[in-house]
Amino acid sequence: MSRRTPRRLLAVLALSTFVLLLPGVAQAKGGDDGAVTEDGGGGGAVSGDFAVTVNGRTSNPAAGRDFRVSGVAPTSPVVVTGRNVTFRIDPTTLGVYDYTLTGAASPERMVTAPTVVFASKVPVLTPAQRTGVRIEELRLRDDTLVVTFSTAAGKLKVQSKDAPQGGIFQMEQEFGAPVEFVHTLGTGLFYFVNEFTGKVNFGNGVDADATHQMLLGKDSPQVATKLAQTATSTRWSVTSGGRMGGVLGEDAIELSAGATNCTSDCQARNRVQGSLPVPPDPTDPTPIG
Repeated sequence: MSRRTPRRLLAVLALSTFVLLLPGVAQAKGGDDGAVTEDGGGGGAVSGDFAVTVNGRTSNPAAGRDFRVSGVAPTSPVVVTGRNVTFRIDPTTLGVYDYTLTGAASPERMVTAPTVVFASKVPVLTPAQRTGVRIEELRLRDDTLVVTFSTAAGKLKVQSKDAPQGGIFQMEQEFGAPVEFVHTLGTGLFYFVNEFTGKVNFGNGVDADATHQMLLGKDSPQVATKLAQTATSTRWSVTSGGRMGGVLGEDAIELSAGATNCTSDCQARNRVQGSLPVPPDPTDPTPIG
């Protein structure tokens, strides 16, 4: 099985230069400024194509164009649909549900049919922390989505990349105090200890073949402490300004040192430059517990 150079974490969109206000939705398209990656460079190759549905309206801007929403109260789940990834965000919990790899044709795909990787990724918030949920800002361009929800008590940011693998998802909380996050894997997936690294990964145990790579992933915490671990779920305490990321594919098993304790500008300042050694795929992984 061939390996590709690991990608770095999520791309962050550049600001649009033109704003068009529509009823209930603030939308912007235009400008040729490229997306800003974590490494501070240009947007690079586009691997997917996100569409987003907010309050029943679906938007999928043309290639290289922006779609933006701000100051909107969501009345239903925000649905994100991509070529490689789909999921939804429930504004009543600010949780992410049915995070799915579609299995779209790609040399880097890890499944050949839609597969729910995470049934849910949910921050455990108090009623006060969930009061007054609004979309403070949503930015969509090509294969990158960044959405910040605000409440009366704080903020939660979700960032996602429409790609078959890599560091393509994270959630960051800013509620001024630690928040517990609960991750629950989809049916057929399990956490296991990687025999080559001694670290915890998740997957479905299906070996790679000519049609797909092995499904491998890991939780990627920053300023977060693991509270509990089972074969199918994890619980984390995440410091305000910290985040829980999700990494899929070879980036999930590379021999990295892990994230540092950073709560400001973490994406740009806390990364490993260049490629890292990638061990072989695990053989017959066994569920934890």
